[in-house]
Amino acid sequence: IDLTVRPNEIVLLRGPNGAGKTSLLRLCAGLLAVDQGEATVLGHDLRDDRKALRTRVGYLGHANGLYDDLTVEDNVRFWATIAGADGAEIATALKELGLDGRLATTPVARLSAGQRRRTALAVMVARRPELWLLDEPHAALDAAGRDLLDRVIVMAADAGATVLLASHELDRAEAVARRVVTLVGGRVDADQPAANRERHDVP
Repeated sequence: IDLTVRPNEIVLLRGPNGAGKTSLLRLCAGLLAVDQGEATVLGHDLRDDRKALRTRVGYLGHANGLYDDLTVEDNVRFWATIAGADGAEIATALKELGLDGRLATTPVARLSAGQRRRTALAVMVARRPELWLLDEPHAALDAAGRDLLDRVIVMAADAGATVLLASHELDRAEAVARRVVTLVGGRVDADQPAANRERHDVP
């Protein structure tokens, strides 16, 4: 793959199963080793400096990465504090994702799939990573949750973050993407502006 992503971009990765979308996201997160070629993320050479960028990158995969026995707030606080977030940022993230109040003190084990996804997204919001790597981020969310996620993505990019997301829900994802990269067989098959790149006023 030959790909350059610039600051403030929202780039949608599309392609069939097995095209390499998840592998690319995991590589950019420093979770996979670079076997050959060159790969640099936020100025870090991924061949020998993978761990150094992890506090600057947020990765949300198919698993939410939460502790079932901890409450919503405790999960967000644990992961966000590691990245240097303060109490105000954690409280703001919980409110933005609709997880304040009673839900904040609810153990993750008792949450619905959609509420778990919101909790994982609250971790991302609280951490304020420079690079957001999202793999099927709309999964398990209801219509309101999906609209909320779209607003969060656009707000993150407008605040200076770069967003790289993989999705099969193309109508939904293309509504926020500013660029679409199509992967086929582990290679870039097409790289073009999003069809509705001028429309970022998501509901």
